[in-house]
Amino acid sequence: MRWRSFVAVGDSFTEGMDDAYPDGTYRGWADLVATRLAAEAGPDFGYANLAIRGRLFPNIVAEQVPAALAMKPDLISFAAGGNDVLRRTFDPDAFVPRFDAVIGQLRAGGADVVLFRFADVMARLPGQRLVAPRVALLNRVVGEVAERHGAILVDLYADDTYLNPMLWSTDRLHLSAAGHRRVAGQVLSALGVGCDEEWLMVPPHPAPTPWLAARAADLRWAGQHLAPWIKRRLTGRSSGDLITAKRPVLGPITLD
Repeated sequence: MRWRSFVAVGDSFTEGMDDAYPDGTYRGWADLVATRLAAEAGPDFGYANLAIRGRLFPNIVAEQVPAALAMKPDLISFAAGGNDVLRRTFDPDAFVPRFDAVIGQLRAGGADVVLFRFADVMARLPGQRLVAPRVALLNRVVGEVAERHGAILVDLYADDTYLNPMLWSTDRLHLSAAGHRRVAGQVLSALGVGCDEEWLMVPPHPAPTPWLAARAADLRWAGQHLAPWIKRRLTGRSSGDLITAKRPVLGPITLD
């Protein structure tokens, strides 16, 4: 196998929320991919995960990209922009050329680069009219940039399986454990590496929820997840303000 090292760059999607280990930290698709690659490559395989929840594209570029390039890995995953499109300050005219430049920089360093077209989450969230066109723009740009620079594209948006709510956590924004396993399986498939077939299995759709129960669930979600998100926006805070990268340097993977 040609990859002896893997560095994951991004935000909560790559950090692994909400696929929790018993100690409360997060696993996620990137850890699963790294474990499989390490099993193929042997004990010298190195893995770093620099992703931190809540990070915006400029922060990821300024903080994580230079650190990733300094490690000179064989493989880099880059997933960014999801938090940016949720904000009123999102500027597509500035974002598009900078995204292209960053991927060009990563590829120029000699690494294979994995990019993602994001799954459709807006069906379960408010603000569809404003945000959905931005997500479509982001996904279009990712596809074009991947083709231009010879990056490896994992197209989650084209997979209708992600419309199944069982692949998402209770906050309706982050993947569940099952969702992360599916992403890991799709990344490994794009890399030409086999994975556990169970990772690609889809849980059954939940039974339809009666209207009144569904509205009660919406109210609980708004109180537990939407209101804190709005408060952070109003106060200029981020969910990742006190968080550091879980694997800031290349290191070996412990295989069970």
